[in-house]
Amino acid sequence: MPTAVPGKSCPKCQSAMEEGFIPDGIGALRAAKPTEWYKGELERSFWTGVKQFGKNHFEVRTYRCTACGYLESYAD
Repeated sequence: MPTAVPGKSCPKCQSAMEEGFIPDGIGALRAAKPTEWYKGELERSFWTGVKQFGKNHFEVRTYRCTACGYLESYAD
């Protein structure tokens, strides 16, 4: 079970927040991967759905409030 993150409190109800992630898409061998944030406008690709190659990107961390369930995400 995830534990509360010290010094991180919910902006809605001030309760403790716990770190987690939201699986996004299906990678190679049908393995889920963490959500990623890409800089720039969305560009569609016939082969991959969205152009990603060569773009700056960051993995997204998500925190969940242990009391009200509010989610807050950061790309770093």
